[in-house]
Amino acid sequence: MKILLNNIDLNEALFDKSNIGFVPTMGSLHDGHISLIKKSLKLSNKTIVSIFVNPKQFNNNDDYKKYPRNVKKDLRVLKSLKVDFVYLPGVKDIYKSVNKIKIKLKKQDKILCAQYRKGHFEGVIEVMTHLTKIINPSKIFMGEKDFQQLLLVKRYIEKNFKSKIISCKTIRDRNKLALSSRNILLKKNDLSKAGKIAKHLIIFKKRLLNKKNLKNLIFMKKNELKKKYDIKIDYLELRNTKNLRLTNKIKNAKIFVAYYINKVRLIDNY
Repeated sequence: MKILLNNIDLNEALFDKSNIGFVPTMGSLHDGHISLIKKSLKLSNKTIVSIFVNPKQFNNNDDYKKYPRNVKKDLRVLKSLKVDFVYLPGVKDIYKSVNKIKIKLKKQDKILCAQYRKGHFEGVIEVMTHLTKIINPSKIFMGEKDFQQLLLVKRYIEKNFKSKIISCKTIRDRNKLALSSRNILLKKNDLSKAGKIAKHLIIFKKRLLNKKNLKNLIFMKKNELKKKYDIKIDYLELRNTKNLRLTNKIKNAKIFVAYYINKVRLIDNY
């Protein structure tokens, strides 16, 4: 495993490589990341994993500072997986480009997390644009837990580059909670509560199969969850998986949720 600390190292390492698989991460690796890496190792000649906590996608500076970081542990994990390259850029390596990128979301895309985290996806798309330019991968592996992010990045990257976005299923723990680096910030009882919410919504989605007036049922479910688990909910909505439009049909749709447990924001989809 070769550790690349800057763009000069990266250019030298990837100069003559083809069919490169790329897994972009912000570190604090968990089994969700590992599943992406294993898929890349299987489908690519060479796999590169980046660890970069991107300041531009945080609309809250405290959130950026508190984001879990553990590079030493991450490197041990990546070495055990026999990853070919690890890219550990600094902010200047990513954003030193003379050609400034101005990302602007369309009005119809300012929904779900884009509505509540101003500038977040613009920051995600910008960093993914820079990383794709620098690495020039054949495939980029991303998880479905951040489904809105996956669709927005896929649309932009595949329009502007030859790289293909490979979507990978959400990995969950034994309590059905989607794995996330932010889960480290939760206390044991909060993790238990988040698992109960996940199970609750998985069962609720199944029960919607033969129901009518889904919008009203989801509205009532949102209020029930707030009272039952004492949580603040940003959104609980049923949306089409192809274009993320609100829908009243369960076919080709997912329930999207974002909520807070003790100031830690969790997102998921079912």
